[in-house]
Amino acid sequence: MTNRRDFLRKSALGAASLPLTNAIASPTRVNLNDLENELRSTVDDKTFWATIRKQFPLKEGQTYFNNGTMGPQPSYVLERVIEDMRYNAVHGAETDYKGEGPQLLSGYFEYKELRQKLGVLINADYKEISLTQNATFGMNFIANGLDLKEGDEIINTDQEHGGGYAAWKQLAKRKGLIYKQAVMPVPANDPQEVIDAVLSQITSKTRVIAIPHLISVYGVVMPVKEICAEARKRGIFTILDGAQTVGQIDVDVKEIDCDAYYASLHKWLLAPGGNGILYVKADQVEKVWCALASYNWENYEDHGFRLQQYGTGNPSLLVGLDAAVDFYNTIGGTRWLLRVKELGDYLRTGLKEVEKVSIHSSVYPDMCAGITTYAVEGISGPDLQKKLWQEKRLQPRSVGEELLRHSVHIYNNESEIDQALEVIRSI
Repeated sequence: MTNRRDFLRKSALGAASLPLTNAIASPTRVNLNDLENELRSTVDDKTFWATIRKQFPLKEGQTYFNNGTMGPQPSYVLERVIEDMRYNAVHGAETDYKGEGPQLLSGYFEYKELRQKLGVLINADYKEISLTQNATFGMNFIANGLDLKEGDEIINTDQEHGGGYAAWKQLAKRKGLIYKQAVMPVPANDPQEVIDAVLSQITSKTRVIAIPHLISVYGVVMPVKEICAEARKRGIFTILDGAQTVGQIDVDVKEIDCDAYYASLHKWLLAPGGNGILYVKADQVEKVWCALASYNWENYEDHGFRLQQYGTGNPSLLVGLDAAVDFYNTIGGTRWLLRVKELGDYLRTGLKEVEKVSIHSSVYPDMCAGITTYAVEGISGPDLQKKLWQEKRLQPRSVGEELLRHSVHIYNNESEIDQALEVIRSI
């Protein structure tokens, strides 16, 4: 397989030109080669990340800490989408469906080059990758594509997102399957405790283990490699929810050795909403029917293409996804992911020093990244969210009545985190 790092760098350097300034409407146009050269010339980390911050059209004086819900698009990505939509609207009559003129729709086409880029990103062959609209699509495609029968067992956890459990619950009700949930510790600071909680649910009837790679509410990075290894020994199909992973932590599906993996790319990879992927391992893919079938549902030469049949879609969103991958590669995946972890650790270190704060996320180094969920004694999660906004224009997200989920990304900085800690200390 092509070397991941070399491929990512080359694909980024070939990207088209677009604005790199903070103002969306700016007539200034440079390309990603210029951005890479500018970043290479920076003398320190502070300057480097200040340069990155300028690539986002986020309003000055406001701080976005809710990347776990939706990632803000860099100006480069946003402009690619807008330009493509405008071009298609103007030149639509030039389309002859034989490769000429603008592409007016997606959902039927191969997108080989984009899938190759994504394959390098998660270490998979492009034919193992399907383009979807989000993680929930991927989960449903697998749940409804597997041949399961009455009495078969499905193992989830008790900390699934709705998009990670609903299809399994519905399938259990419809087909008479046995639906089980492994109880996860809160906070989770011992990988073995998590492994044992999942594996203890296995019986001779277990057919599927469907768990998060990174838990949405608490930001816990699960020890999925060990769980998948044990499941494979027992012939159990494993599918991982990666809605919060790609762009937040390193994802290597071959190293994890799961059977299937789905992800949303509008969060941490900063692609436009409506972009996701589904990976199914080559030696397992024939077990999965097309849950949403169209023209190529029997294309067994390219299973990823077969499983991505979803009818008419917006092709400009895929242009934006391609741009998001190029933006990621220009900055450098290793540096990007380390920055997310660095800011997450900075926040958690600060929260530990505040007496009335209880951290519900993991603080175990291998089980935490850019999401931190915590509570502050004497104030509810919604009220704390409101207070942070009113006093400092900081916007994390409350989850439930007690907790606040705080997401940090490459467009954030330590000063913004310090402001949040200042408000919390004042309570």
